[in-house]
Amino acid sequence: MILSAIVEKLKRQSKDDFKGRQFEAWLIIQAVSWYLRYPLSYRDLEEMFLERGFEVDHSTINRWVLAYAPLIEKRLRRFRKPHCGSIRIDETYVRIKGQWRYLYRAIDKHGNPVDFLLTAKCDLNAAKRFFRKILQGAPLLSPGKIGTDGAGTFPPAIEDA
Repeated sequence: MILSAIVEKLKRQSKDDFKGRQFEAWLIIQAVSWYLRYPLSYRDLEEMFLERGFEVDHSTINRWVLAYAPLIEKRLRRFRKPHCGSIRIDETYVRIKGQWRYLYRAIDKHGNPVDFLLTAKCDLNAAKRFFRKILQGAPLLSPGKIGTDGAGTFPPAIEDA
């Protein structure tokens, strides 16, 4: 299973990441991957683990997501599948820890997420950084068409990318 392979790779590459944790690495990765993959709340995950005999608080799962989601995203980036050739890009703002942040996201025509970027500002530099992130790892996955929501920062950022 790919999840166990990721856990083993995380253990080998960064043993200090899981050092001092009350729970084992596989449980932490399982909780984070379920939260990222399915529309579950932290309290839903708390209940699911309680049914399986693990007493984990929802705030602990929140800390795990904040700590390990970037590591998982970084390692899974190379396994991204090619998308359908056209993507739709938009930005919205979300409240995280009491502060408003801007979420840039790219979705293909089937509704599958292609990439995302969370920033403090919604400006031209952030849009350029988002497009660089999309094209950075795999230029073969670059989209043929890009649809936007009409934000003024996207056309100059697309021309520069």
